[in-house]
Amino acid sequence: MTLTKIISAIGNNSSIYPLLVRDCGIEVPAKIYLTHKQNKDDPEIDRLATRERFWDEYTTSAVWLGGIPLIDKISNKIIQKLGYNPKVNLKLFKEENGIQGINENLKRFAQIAEKNPKSKEIIEKALIDLKKAAGNKSGYEKMLAVKFVAATAIPIAFIGFILPKMIFASSANKIAQLKKEKEKQKRSQSTAFQGINNDTFSGMSLQKKKSLSFGGNFISNIANFSTLEKMETIDGGYAIGRVLTARKGADGNRNEAIDIGFKMTGMMYLNYVAPKQIEKLLNKATLKAFNLDVKLDPLMLEDKEFLKQIKEGRLELPKSSKPEVMLDYIDNNPKSLFVKYANKFEKITMLNDEVRDPRVYINMKKLAEFRNDIEAFAKKAIGTSSGAKMVDKFAKRAKVVKSVNILANVGLSSFLLAYCLPKAQFAFRKLVTGSDLEPGIVNAEQQKA
Repeated sequence: MTLTKIISAIGNNSSIYPLLVRDCGIEVPAKIYLTHKQNKDDPEIDRLATRERFWDEYTTSAVWLGGIPLIDKISNKIIQKLGYNPKVNLKLFKEENGIQGINENLKRFAQIAEKNPKSKEIIEKALIDLKKAAGNKSGYEKMLAVKFVAATAIPIAFIGFILPKMIFASSANKIAQLKKEKEKQKRSQSTAFQGINNDTFSGMSLQKKKSLSFGGNFISNIANFSTLEKMETIDGGYAIGRVLTARKGADGNRNEAIDIGFKMTGMMYLNYVAPKQIEKLLNKATLKAFNLDVKLDPLMLEDKEFLKQIKEGRLELPKSSKPEVMLDYIDNNPKSLFVKYANKFEKITMLNDEVRDPRVYINMKKLAEFRNDIEAFAKKAIGTSSGAKMVDKFAKRAKVVKSVNILANVGLSSFLLAYCLPKAQFAFRKLVTGSDLEPGIVNAEQQKA
């Protein structure tokens, strides 16, 4: 994989790749280290808290990143065994006359099949899938709804409820072992200490502690969630689960729940909202500072054929961003560069290089934005490059700036997530509890006292 392809992948904030880099490569190791550093004043709490963070973060990441694809794969095979194709998007049941929908696509692609003998067989198979789904709409909706629930509820149940209980039980066992060891040591020492006082952790962690207490369209929308959207759902459920399963103190305090709630709220924002906002800000700053519109992917900016077509004034695009115009262009020009990259960047889905997939719903707004971004870049490349010969230099400059923006976004969002959020969490913890130490471990110690 080339450097450009890597940058392209991590620059797509609608995919899971930036999350992989931030989560596994930067966030998790940083969180483990900062947990250790925050609790270092008490070696025993440090050891337990760091151990909990290690197992929690890496197990969660494994389930989070691998659970959805695995469950999706199993669910898809079950749906196929029942005679349906899960590729049929439920949004197609809402007919958009002249654009897309079950009936609209059946009509449109029957005509395309007649005009395209090479792809006729594959088109007809896709249309059979549409007809089967249309013939049992309620049943098919239920299948996809169950698939969604399975792909989200199972990971949520495990990482939100089961995993923390397992980790808490393990920590409680370790705490009990430590207390037994201390009791043995005390009994073998001078009688000046009459047994363990069960305040091993209380001197530091609880002395300053403050106690706080906390007294048919829908299915269509969720059933065809992308992997990223399912991850967002899982994180939301995961956050609720962690708050509900948080350990209480002996005095009934919910300090761990408050601590986790703060962390999870920040994590949701920094994982799913902030990178897109940062991307927009960087694009605006680049446009203002360098007069460069860098919305296009680096892969396009280094494509020689794409640049050649711009230089020669023969770049073909849909005449306008109207949905019917764009779809007509795609269906009549399947081998164009526009279709090639629209497919690559998942604006559309092609069955082969001749025809698009009639089972897939197209987000017309995103497709229009993609078309308009290409048009804007082409006009600016010609208009600001003193002739066609300078287009290559303009594109190269745009590619460099775009790549820098992507890396800056990943770096900044990772820094906010891996360093700033934990630091903010620790400050918030100090404000709430009066202690720097992990409130869950402290509460566990209280319960064992």
